Amino acid sequence: MASMALSQYIFSIPSSQRFENASFPLPSSMLKHSLVASRSHSLSTHLKKTRNSLITNCATPENDTKTETPIELRYPAFPTVMDINQIREILPHRFPFLLVDRVIEYNPGVSAVAIKNVTINDNFFPGHFPERPIMPGVLMVEAMAQVGGLVMLQPEVGGSKQNFFFAGIDKVRFRKPVVAGDTLVMRMTLVKLQKRFGIAKMEGKAYVGGDVVCEGDFLMATGSE
Repeated sequence: MASMALSQYIFSIPSSQRFENASFPLPSSMLKHSLVASRSHSLSTHLKKTRNSLITNCATPENDTKTETPIELRYPAFPTVMDINQIREILPHRFPFLLVDRVIEYNPGVSAVAIKNVTINDNFFPGHFPERPIMPGVLMVEAMAQVGGLVMLQPEVGGSKQNFFFAGIDKVRFRKPVVAGDTLVMRMTLVKLQKRFGIAKMEGKAYVGGDVVCEGDFLMATGSE
């Protein structure tokens, strides 16, 4: 009976404190049995937690909670600040030489950003080149100049009852070819305007997919009709 009472007392206190402050000798067999029971209980608890964690992770895989956005919904459309009808009211160009489809940003008297959708139906592709449709560099420059005209011919700059002409181009560089299917994004910034002489200096850059394909400095002159 004394042995049973002693055993019940030993296992009723935490294992870390069972023999810490013991003031009486214990049989080695009793001590060994107590340590084995304690370790077995800890291992069982650890295995149970690990099994529950594995079950939870397998039941709710991370990939099931994410839905990939379809490619046709990933990219927003370009905004429309000026549509083709508004562009035609400002620029005197017409088919096949109107090379601006939409203005997507406009700062009066400062800058404009516009796009040209390059398609296989453009009239220059049958001759440039039949086997590899590349947009001519001179037409990229022309398209950029037309965007510059949208800046210059606005009422905030000089009024829309004027024509403009090339007076010079400098430092023009073509970085990459522009092919059918590309969207040419052109930014023209007014650097200096001499109203007395009707001369404007502009900086231009054209991009496809964020890469610069053409850049240069433009000098243009305005003239009344």
